[in-house]
Amino acid sequence: MFDMRSNEEEMRALVGKSLYDVWNELCAFIDEKYDMDCSWNNGGKAWKYEYKYRRGGKTLCALYARENCVGFMVILGKDERLKFEKDRENYSKEVQRIYDETKTYHDGKWMMFEPTDTSLFDDFIKLLSIKRKPNKK
Repeated sequence: MFDMRSNEEEMRALVGKSLYDVWNELCAFIDEKYDMDCSWNNGGKAWKYEYKYRRGGKTLCALYARENCVGFMVILGKDERLKFEKDRENYSKEVQRIYDETKTYHDGKWMMFEPTDTSLFDDFIKLLSIKRKPNKK
């Protein structure tokens, strides 16, 4: 695939300027805490693009883009769900609602967020730290 960061005009046209800024801030937020391998992929049926954060064969999270929309997905396995449930009152009502409404599959809860601003970013980082401790100081 291609590096979307080098083609910001297409991305800005796809999602719109304000969501493009949210996308970039979220990437910067994750990049600040994690040193990961990132890859661009086709977004499947529902999304145009997928930007996946992986390390050592394990996915940390993925960002998605389609017309006027960005997505942030984190998958919580069984042990990770237990950690979230112990600490759930420390998450925003929105994150708790999405957690509760997300179907549980055999391999975990595939939580999809569609952020329109940065208000949930601290919760996103907490969710990611359940999956993997930040590996950047």
